[in-house]
Amino acid sequence: MVELDKTDTAILNALGVDARMSNVDLAEKVHLSPSACLRRVRRLEEMGVIDHYAVVIDPAKVGLGTSVFVEISLTGQGEQVLDAFEAAVVEVPGVMSCHLMAGDADYLVRVACADVEDYERIHRHHLSRLPGVTRLRSSFALRTVSAKEAYELG
Repeated sequence: MVELDKTDTAILNALGVDARMSNVDLAEKVHLSPSACLRRVRRLEEMGVIDHYAVVIDPAKVGLGTSVFVEISLTGQGEQVLDAFEAAVVEVPGVMSCHLMAGDADYLVRVACADVEDYERIHRHHLSRLPGVTRLRSSFALRTVSAKEAYELG
């Protein structure tokens, strides 16, 4: 874990809301000179605290308004089974996240797709064919209540 002071936290919170903010605006917001602010941001990037910058797309506006959460159980917990599954699942179209879980299912996967028919295609042609899969349990999200893009550090 990396030690962050209040200024680092303020920088991260501000960039979490608007990563395109200019360095001058960011510096003003966190009460630093632009050069000191830029040094802090570069240090956070070099330490890996800032992993990357990304664009947040409205999935409904690009035809991917259906979210499906899929619990996936595998044949076993051996390293080879897990490694083969993980290498394959990252290649599945529509898979937005995949988490190794503790509990009933081995993995929880979030799929973004156009509609039920699109999910059926992904399920039939991709998810059910992943290495080691013994069970898929799908749940369709009716509506997103909260979806935070940035961590709130304090």
